[in-house]
Amino acid sequence: MSTLEEHIDLGVSLETAWDCLHRAEIYPRFVNGVRDARPEGERRAHLDIDADGRAQEVEVEIVDRKKENVMAWQTTSGPDLAGTFSLLPIDREHTRLQARFEYDPGTIKEAFGGPHGFAQVTAIERGVRSDLQQFKELVEAQGKAK
Repeated sequence: MSTLEEHIDLGVSLETAWDCLHRAEIYPRFVNGVRDARPEGERRAHLDIDADGRAQEVEVEIVDRKKENVMAWQTTSGPDLAGTFSLLPIDREHTRLQARFEYDPGTIKEAFGGPHGFAQVTAIERGVRSDLQQFKELVEAQGKAK
């Protein structure tokens, strides 16, 4: 398994960021390749994704460690992927989002196509950074609307 860790500082409270992370229906607005998403109970989400031009359905199980401000996720169908989102308060109006993504490079290549080896790692890093930046823009805009 390979692991990728990235973080981004958000101009919102920890509570606002936590709320947005748990709204599956907004995932298509910040996760590249997710066409549709919907919650299925408190601990599951269903994602329709576009993987290298092919439509796929993915089920995700979510486990909250609320006392630690950590949302852990694991696919239960589709490609074997897992990760965590950890929220760390900087102050009352700023939060650091730490994302950890665990994946098997062969699984990523098989499920999503694209490059292999170092080029694949670089593409995944770029994608995760882009998703985090889009999440930052979305959550900060929603925070201002409150």
